Amino acid sequence: MADAPVNRWHLTGGLTLDGPQDVLIEGARILAIGQALEVPVGAQQLDMTGKLVWPGLINTHHHLAQTLLKGVPAGLAAPLAGWLPAVPYAAWPHIDAEILYAAARLGLFELLRAGCTTCADHHYLYAADTPTALEAAVWQAAEDLGMRLVLCRGGAVQSRSHPGMRRSVLPPETADQWLLRLEETVRQRHDPSPEALRRVVVAPTSLVHGAPAALMRELGDFARRHGLRRHSHLLEVANDDDASRELHGYRALDYADEIGWLESDVWYAHLVHLQPEDLPRLARSGVGLAHCPTSNCRLGSGVAPAPALAAAGATVSLGVDGAASAEPATPLSEMTLAWLLHRATGGAAATDARQVADWATAGGAAVLGLNSGRLAAGCAADLAIFDLGQPRLAGLWQPELAPVLCGEPLSASDVMVNGRWVLRDGAPPEIEPEILHREAAQQRVRLQQRLSS
Repeated sequence: MADAPVNRWHLTGGLTLDGPQDVLIEGARILAIGQALEVPVGAQQLDMTGKLVWPGLINTHHHLAQTLLKGVPAGLAAPLAGWLPAVPYAAWPHIDAEILYAAARLGLFELLRAGCTTCADHHYLYAADTPTALEAAVWQAAEDLGMRLVLCRGGAVQSRSHPGMRRSVLPPETADQWLLRLEETVRQRHDPSPEALRRVVVAPTSLVHGAPAALMRELGDFARRHGLRRHSHLLEVANDDDASRELHGYRALDYADEIGWLESDVWYAHLVHLQPEDLPRLARSGVGLAHCPTSNCRLGSGVAPAPALAAAGATVSLGVDGAASAEPATPLSEMTLAWLLHRATGGAAATDARQVADWATAGGAAVLGLNSGRLAAGCAADLAIFDLGQPRLAGLWQPELAPVLCGEPLSASDVMVNGRWVLRDGAPPEIEPEILHREAAQQRVRLQQRLSS
């Protein structure tokens, strides 16, 4: 994989979470951060006065294929069990490479405009006869926008207990297909380096419903052999525990432990329905959380105990989830909701704005195993720049916390990934937002027509 172009940047006068500081960047990494830094020869100087300089936001759970499925009427009032067959699994057979490319590109652009530099996409559109072009469309969209992509390679064999999978008309992958295709993706795409722009994660669609225990153990062994992290959905709804007892003879977390999926290279989306005794257990295991508050509210799934998990010592990150159940589809919305939601249920001291900022940055880097998420010497030069000159921010006493406290419609003016500017003045250098919008709308109409025919 190509290295980031070697360059030097000196960002001066910007406001960071730790006050006004300069940021020096060389190549793909931050060289130094502090006040009145000596400027290296050849550095390009940019004045950040009136700008907020944050680490790039990190989205640890997404479904980019759902970007063109916002507000589908059949799923607007449905809980997860009804929403899955009515929306994403109903659309899946009609999604081709063109539709998926448009969805992924639009979804990544939405993230980029929100200051997000890294997306972990839980991509699970794999059936027995799925063409390689479908997965390739996601990789290509990330390449076009210059974003850091962690592809969580999903999959499932036939399941009669999962409400979406059991209604699918597509023949599922076999275990052999799954492993062979996964190995090929790892060979072609995975970069283990600290500033990797492309990573692969072993990510069965559902820990409880997606595969038998023997295959889950085999997938875990595959991940360890190849040095990959692991991810899945778990305990989004209370039924996961009931289904796990019926299918496997254990509560869901006990089953995860039994098959070797309660280890420090694993993070789970949701974890809404935990018991109090589960919190220290998860913290000891090193398992991380992708907290998805918007989707959990939208589907009526509940509220994950993210602050309690963090207090127990577990690593918490934020995930947008799919736009079909989280229509705002940006980490800005997730931060603001996470900050507020737990205060509504646990009191005004339940969450701290800086803590939530950490979940969206350093917490995300920790669960993904990336050298990013912080403004610190030696870290990847992933930056989100926000213009503080907007009238709605004039009354803000702590403008360094604007992305959490004010959220949308704040948007990034400039975004850097690995020392390369991928958003300037609100737009990608090589993609016109108007064209992107028009092409995505055309593919949404194609998908609607296919679904209605």
